[in-house]
Amino acid sequence: MILEGKTLAAQIRQNLPQRAQEVQQKLGRPISLYAYGCADDYAAYVYLNKEVQAARKTGVQAQVFPLSRATPAAQFLEMLSQASQNPQVDAILIARPLPEHLAASGYERVLAPQKDVDGMSYVNMGNLFLCKTWQDVERLPGFVPCTAMAVIRLLNYHGIDPQGMEAAVIGRSPTVGRPLAHLLTCKNATVKICHTKTADLKKALQNEQLICCAAGQPNLLTADMAQPGAVIIDIATNVTPAGGLCGDAQTALLLEKGCPVSPVPGGVGPVTLACLLENIILSGERKA
Repeated sequence: MILEGKTLAAQIRQNLPQRAQEVQQKLGRPISLYAYGCADDYAAYVYLNKEVQAARKTGVQAQVFPLSRATPAAQFLEMLSQASQNPQVDAILIARPLPEHLAASGYERVLAPQKDVDGMSYVNMGNLFLCKTWQDVERLPGFVPCTAMAVIRLLNYHGIDPQGMEAAVIGRSPTVGRPLAHLLTCKNATVKICHTKTADLKKALQNEQLICCAAGQPNLLTADMAQPGAVIIDIATNVTPAGGLCGDAQTALLLEKGCPVSPVPGGVGPVTLACLLENIILSGERKA
């Protein structure tokens, strides 16, 4: 079974232009998005521009501010501080990875949580990790990291309830792995966090009913690591030598084993973009 995400993404995005238009009528201007990304990182910058173009098609006024490895941390923090305090800016998006000195600048402290549409600020991340139940998550005043939320929505769409499941998340990044593990815990799954340094990954995964891969290593999850019927959510996007895209999992072999698998591309990716666009609209609705 293929756990495709394109249909769900289309459903999420269907009424976003109308919602954006309603906000524009109330605010007297379009919803405003400021996006920042390192132009030296070609892949990340291309994807940021793809997100910005999608926002514009939804009716959002979006501007891209290019960064580089030469951008001083103080300048980056000042840019974010001004955008966070500017009442004409509704949403802020930062493409990662950032150059090391910018990533270590503490920008998460400067980022206004009500504009932080990918849930990376200390306030939004802290509020998320204070949640115990899914009801707590639904009551959050800010935003949750889009990729982590996209996985939950993809599971819901395909009728897969994590409650009571033994689950593993491969990847411990603060943007995907850790928030996803916490969301699954709030959904009452019992969650194990693994990573590329896990001593015996096959042993760690042998009893898991749900495996989410977000390590960024092609073929990391081999077919012999998962039990028959285990649900596989492949989150990573890796570039193949031929220039195509693949995830972390051996999709074809896992499908032969009876495992439902989300494809790459066409699985979590389009749902993540849809969740981001929805958050951008929501940032404007909360001000209107």
